[in-house]
Amino acid sequence: MSDAVPPSAYSKDRPFPARLLENRLLTKPGSAKETRHFVVDLRGSGLHYKAGDSLGVFPSNRPEEVDEILRRLGASGDELVSPALLRLAEPVRLRDALADRLALSKPTRKIIETLAGKATHPDERARLAGLLAPEARDVLAAFLEHREFVDLLAEFPSAKLTAQELADHLRKLMPRLYSVASSARVHPGEVHLTVAVVRYETNHRERVGVCSTFLADRVQVGATPVPVFVSDSHFGPPADGAKDCIMVGPGTGIAPFRAFMQERVAAGASGRNWLFFGDQKRNTDFLYEEEWADQLAHGHLARLDTAFSRDQLLKIYVQDRMREAAAELWAWLKGGAHFYVCGDAKRMARDVDVALHEIVAEQGGYTHDQAVDYVKQMKRDRRYQRDVY
Repeated sequence: MSDAVPPSAYSKDRPFPARLLENRLLTKPGSAKETRHFVVDLRGSGLHYKAGDSLGVFPSNRPEEVDEILRRLGASGDELVSPALLRLAEPVRLRDALADRLALSKPTRKIIETLAGKATHPDERARLAGLLAPEARDVLAAFLEHREFVDLLAEFPSAKLTAQELADHLRKLMPRLYSVASSARVHPGEVHLTVAVVRYETNHRERVGVCSTFLADRVQVGATPVPVFVSDSHFGPPADGAKDCIMVGPGTGIAPFRAFMQERVAAGASGRNWLFFGDQKRNTDFLYEEEWADQLAHGHLARLDTAFSRDQLLKIYVQDRMREAAAELWAWLKGGAHFYVCGDAKRMARDVDVALHEIVAEQGGYTHDQAVDYVKQMKRDRRYQRDVY
């Protein structure tokens, strides 16, 4: 990237080549998870963020995966391609496109149709035809769910694709957004991230989260450029520092609330702060435990409720802790507290929302419909905000 780019021009379309200052493991030995703390250097970028914003990171794919795709394609990597969806002014080398511009996962029916038209081996042709049969829609969906493009090249070697044909089937490699876990007041020129590193196995192959392992494994601290931009968000602490703040952030959902707390303490906010945090095990998964203990000791955090699901026979979650503290939680809400949720959208955020409605109804003496209206009004007043994914 040219040094001539003025700082104000850095954006999603022209990301800043940042450097990683720190890559630290947060989870402890014995944890089923790998959660890391990253510090990104924004000095010289002209980029500014506020608590609640996200940092966009453009990753690159694993070199070994790119190499295997080229090998199975029978390509050198120097072939020039022009993937239509990239809208390039001129063609690029296939290796470069596979490394930095195209996603190598989530194949669709379209590639199966193309392979079916090119396969020459009878067994492969029969298998592909079976996957494309009208009655095999669910079978095809399950098949594709457990495969990436490299699997298809391995399983149907007689279907010879050109470099351009493969490139035309790949989606654009998109940036990942991570909630900012720091306050610019406290850490000027830096942005902190809390990232769950994704590693798993499907179809007897090791799979990884492209961006989480890019940061964890492939970026050298202080050396490798990390293309980043700031993504502005509606999510943020109360503009009025006198307002109380209730934050529910299990797992990496804790990230923005670390930023909230740093921001509110630095700004001298007088409102109280209540944090709900949950994960699997206290001894291995209590993210930023020392920091929360310090916040409690100094009175910056009025209350900390934790839920570690695997520390007892019956699993306990943040919504359970909310119900246990229903009377006080309602007192805070009735007094004008803002309520925030960050993390998993599929289950946690839904379950927390259900618990919130129940608490409003039971503690407020409302009917179900009245509780629904109360929570809707909280949203309209921006007292109930969610950053879920």
